[in-house]
Amino acid sequence: MLYFDTDYNNGLHPLLLQRLSETNDQRTIGYGFDEFSTKAKQKIREACECPGADVFLLTGGTQTNSTVISSLLHAVEGVVCADTGHINVHEAGAVEYTGHKVIALPNHDGRLKAEDLDRCLTEFATDPTADHCVRPGMAYISFPTEVGTLYSASELDALYQTCQKHQIPLFIDGARMGYGLTSDASDVTLPYIARHCDVFYIGGTKVGALCGEAVVFPQGNAPRHFFSIIKQHGALLAKGRLTGVQFDALFTDGLYLKIARHANQQAKRLRDIMTRNGLRPYNDSPTNQQFFIIPNEMIKKMEQDVVFETWGSYDEEHTTCRFVTSWATTDDELDALEKVIRGIGS
Repeated sequence: MLYFDTDYNNGLHPLLLQRLSETNDQRTIGYGFDEFSTKAKQKIREACECPGADVFLLTGGTQTNSTVISSLLHAVEGVVCADTGHINVHEAGAVEYTGHKVIALPNHDGRLKAEDLDRCLTEFATDPTADHCVRPGMAYISFPTEVGTLYSASELDALYQTCQKHQIPLFIDGARMGYGLTSDASDVTLPYIARHCDVFYIGGTKVGALCGEAVVFPQGNAPRHFFSIIKQHGALLAKGRLTGVQFDALFTDGLYLKIARHANQQAKRLRDIMTRNGLRPYNDSPTNQQFFIIPNEMIKKMEQDVVFETWGSYDEEHTTCRFVTSWATTDDELDALEKVIRGIGS
């Protein structure tokens, strides 16, 4: 079988596995106070150009989103996001489980627009019944978006300015941040992101690691007792060295960006393969997630050899499907995918 369903359907990058093996016999303190975690956090601060940042290593994306969001909201507050946002569609109500409503606004090719956010916050502030409603207490976006698209630098700036105007924090989900940063279509850098939000995280699980996400509060503005909040949410590893060693390796010699750049390059080749064989892109994604409109009869045949995700009906005869590349995607796999598609069409 050929696997294009996600970017974490493999193990971990060989260099990370090597570092875990090399350090396996060393004794360390637990819960992220080990030397590897300390080095990883410092390298992340340097990469973000935020020497005073608070950095925490958590287990996975859903735990990270629910932990950060609930830590920043008061009991009567909710989080605003695009209706396609990951916290709204693919986390089984994890944020709501913490007691906070997700307030969904219409998406624009996966993006939350600053003008929509401003309108939402302004209307709430002028609503005479506001005290009876869930208060919009923060904004959430992901970079890249759930459908592989990107925010431009100006769009990020507009969102951040809107949040500052209304005195709410902006949180950027970076589960796939590497793919956004290394996209040919991106005009955003890691330091730019750090300067244009209140908190974000750098995804490890989907960018070469076995597990782990690095949460960054750029101004050293982590909530009080955030370490304890992480533990309360089940997002703290006793063997914190596992995430520490991996992020130390990811942020050595630019490996994190190299991994992401490779996946993006393979995604471009995958897109070329699909389009020259007559399959229409669903949108213009410049990252490692690629979406196509595929005839239903063709899907049934492809599924015999290829693992991918169906995202919903496009019309009566077609379905929108997602194909994802990673550090592990090889040229041979892409050649084999094209062979399958051509075989179906012949």
